[in-house]
Amino acid sequence: MDNMFKLCGFWTGIFAVMFYVGHMIPASLLLVASTIFFVLLGYLKLSERMYMYLFGAYLMIFMVGFSYYSIFIHVPGGGH
Repeated sequence: MDNMFKLCGFWTGIFAVMFYVGHMIPASLLLVASTIFFVLLGYLKLSERMYMYLFGAYLMIFMVGFSYYSIFIHVPGGGH
């Protein structure tokens, strides 16, 4: 299970770079924080139940944060 968190950290890092290249800095910073969270959890060697609880909490917090960003902060098609 810890390897899956490292893999999630890798992919959120890739998405963070893609958001940064797309000039979406706040979303990129949110994904950088997710990357750090996943990689650190990948090295803790917790039980599978604890990993599932942490992943569920992460999904809740991330979706609230990303929804807030996409509704109130991001301007579609603006800036170019």
